[in-house]
Amino acid sequence: MKKIILIAVASFLMLNHINAQTNKYESKIGLGVDFGFPIGDYKNTADYGVGVSLLYQKPVSENLSIIGNVGYLRFHGPKILENINYKEGFVPIKAGARYFIAPYLYGAGELGVAFSTAYGRGAGTAFTYAPSFGTEFSVSNSGTVDIGVRYEGWSRSGATLSFVGLRAGYNF
Repeated sequence: MKKIILIAVASFLMLNHINAQTNKYESKIGLGVDFGFPIGDYKNTADYGVGVSLLYQKPVSENLSIIGNVGYLRFHGPKILENINYKEGFVPIKAGARYFIAPYLYGAGELGVAFSTAYGRGAGTAFTYAPSFGTEFSVSNSGTVDIGVRYEGWSRSGATLSFVGLRAGYNF
C-alpha cells in the first residue's frame, strides 16, 4: 500500500518536472484536510470521517486541469460491541478533471479505487467515483486556498458506501 502511494506521488512530481519548461500553465500540488459525512446505509455504520489528502493539478488549458488525488480517510462510528467502536481507514486514489466555470469556481469529476485498511471481512478494494464543486482563490503569489464539497461513492460486491465530503487545502 505504501509503495502504491509512493509511486503515485513520484509520478505526479516527475510529470510536473518534465512539463515545467514546456507548458505555460503551472502545475500545483496541494495538501488538504478532508471530512466525510456518511449518507444512505453507511450512516448506520459510521458517524464521520477525518483524513488528509495530496492533490496534484496539471492545467491543460485556461479552464481545464487534469487532477490526481491520494489520501487517507478514517471513519469513526458507534459501538459495535461493548468497548469496541467502529473505526475503519481507507486509502482512496483517484484521477479526473477539474473545469473552472468562473475564475474562482470549479466543477470536477474523479474516478479511482479505495483500499480498505481493515483486516478480514472488511478488507478489499472498491471502485470510487466523486463529482464535486468548489472554489480556489489566491492568497499569495505562489499559493491558493482550495475548498470543495463532493459526493463520493465506494462500490464493491454490489454494495456502496456513500458520503458527502468536504476538503480544505492549500495548493502551492
